[in-house]
Formats: sequence, structure tokens, C-alpha cells
Amino acid sequence: MENAVNPIFQFPTYLLKRQAIALTGKFRFYDPAGQLVMFSEQKMFRLREDIRVFSDESKSQEVLSIKARQIIDFSAAYDVVDSAYNQKVGALRRRGLQSILRDEWEVLDASDNVIGKLFEDSMGLALLRRFLAGSLLPQNYDMTVGETRVADLRQNFNLFRYELNLDFSMDSAQRLDRRLGIAAGILLATVEGKQSS
Repeated sequence: MENAVNPIFQFPTYLLKRQAIALTGKFRFYDPAGQLVMFSEQKMFRLREDIRVFSDESKSQEVLSIKARQIIDFSAAYDVVDSAYNQKVGALRRRGLQSILRDEWEVLDASDNVIGKLFEDSMGLALLRRFLAGSLLPQNYDMTVGETRVADLRQNFNLFRYELNLDFSMDSAQRLDRRLGIAAGILLATVEGKQSS
């Protein structure tokens, strides 16, 4: 019998907010009604990413963990685990050399098979972000399973904090496990966010 997925992973859209300046990275996820549904607080300057996500700011119920496999790796892979069941749901692997000019990640299933991609929308805009505009030009990512677009992760322009809209509404067939999509949002805010901060 398959484990039931926590209802906090069932929303069609989320808004992720991260404080801009802090010694810890605090991430808050809001549902479409603006209610806080997930919280994460990560110590900065760690050699190995180990991100824990909780159902609220009391941190009494861990719902998701995202852990780097290696200490420092240009093509780092991050395992995504449902904490309630201690069950790996998949992984996200950064494509090192391909990500120099335009960010690209592979989406892996629980057996490490590549099932999709997460990539920055446009090579031209990616180059502008890296060499001219920096954080003034918000990032936009598409996520696919096979050839089907299943999510849009779009950064809001905000000078005071990092904000990312996660939109899974086009994935009516539920091809993408939302837990992987949420983990992708956190990794973008953590790993890619460091490039523009």
C-alpha cells in the first residue's frame, strides 16, 4: 500500500519567501490563500547542504529533507526524502558545465532515473543576469517530465527578499511529485540565490 502524501504538498501554487540578509536562511512557503504551510531554517556557509522543511515555524513536524550527496560538487545531486515515511521520492542533480551560462538541473526518480529537467527560461536572459543585470533581472525556470511542461518557477522582483512563485497548475495529470517541485524551489532559492545575492 502506498503512503498517503501530506496535504500540504497538494496545492497547485505556492509562494516561497526567503529573507535577503540573515545568518540563517529562513524559507517560508505560502499556499494560494496566503497561509503559511511550510518553513525551513538553514544555517548558512555549510560545506554540505542539509535542508530540513517543517510544517510550521515551531519546527515540531519535519515533512521533507533535502540533502547533498557530496560535500562540494560542481554537479551536485540532492536527495529529496519524505520525512514522515523516511522515503526517498527522488533527487535533483545540477548539470555543472551546462549551468555555467544557463542553469540546468536533472529531475530524478527514487531509483535515480532521469525523468525530467529544470532549466532557466532563456539563454539570452541567463547571460544578462550573469554579466550585467544580476538580481535586477528575476529568474524564470521551466520544469518538465519527459517532454511535458509541469511547472513554472518564477522569481518576483524584490530588493528586500527573495520571492519565488511555484506554479504546478498546468500539471493536471500529476506527472510531477510536488515534493520534488518544492525541493527544486528551495534549491533555487539556496544554490542559485547565492549567485544573485
